[in-house]
Amino acid sequence: MRERPLILVTNDDGISATGIRTLIEIMNEIGDVVVVAPDSPQSGMGHAITIDSTLYVERVIVDNEKQLEYSCSGTPADCVKLGIREVLERKPDLCVSGINHGSNSSINVIYSGTMSAAIEAGIEGIPAIGFSLLDYKWNADFSASKQFVKTISKNVLKHGLPSGIILNVNIPNIPKKDIKGVKICRQAKANWVEKFDKRKNPQGKDYYWLTGKFVNLDHGEDTDEWALENGYVSVVPVQFDLTAHHYIQNLNSWNLND
Repeated sequence: MRERPLILVTNDDGISATGIRTLIEIMNEIGDVVVVAPDSPQSGMGHAITIDSTLYVERVIVDNEKQLEYSCSGTPADCVKLGIREVLERKPDLCVSGINHGSNSSINVIYSGTMSAAIEAGIEGIPAIGFSLLDYKWNADFSASKQFVKTISKNVLKHGLPSGIILNVNIPNIPKKDIKGVKICRQAKANWVEKFDKRKNPQGKDYYWLTGKFVNLDHGEDTDEWALENGYVSVVPVQFDLTAHHYIQNLNSWNLND
């Protein structure tokens, strides 16, 4: 009998978030699941790791005492590192991160703790996927996501992923019957136009709240933003090699050895 795949589940919204509870449920239909997730929300942490304080990992029971779950005091990337090095007895066949409460499309992938956890697994040579639903509410309804998450995960287990490639999957916040399907996309050229709301505390010291507006500068119909706006699940293959290979030849024409 073939061994069931070992699946590491993590997120950035915290181990009790509705999104990860849904993801655990789905993954249990596919393989043997071990959860290592932050003990509190870590959204927007990017690929931060803990190097100046101690880390703690402890077995917890959230919904099911038979489910192997561990709560970690660190960041999403810490969770994956500790999961691989200290918790699991063998390398997982798949790492899934999410389901995130909110979008991780286009430029958001840079800031995302959800995607950074998946990327950390990719660095370790583990096929990895980050899943996000475009609904920021804590009590978001993830039911429309289930079949897409399951199908994409099973395909990654079947086909594998090239070294250094991670899938960034975003799901529109619309009823399942209105989702038109899955689109393989590129990352849209988009960014946040940010500003800071400056205030004073009772002691007269300035403090700031970051605010801003998301602006899509890309009008292509092959982007994740277009897919999501038009009722499709977007799948973008991303990589952690940030080298601008196309610019190397140009830089070699500079006289940098004077």
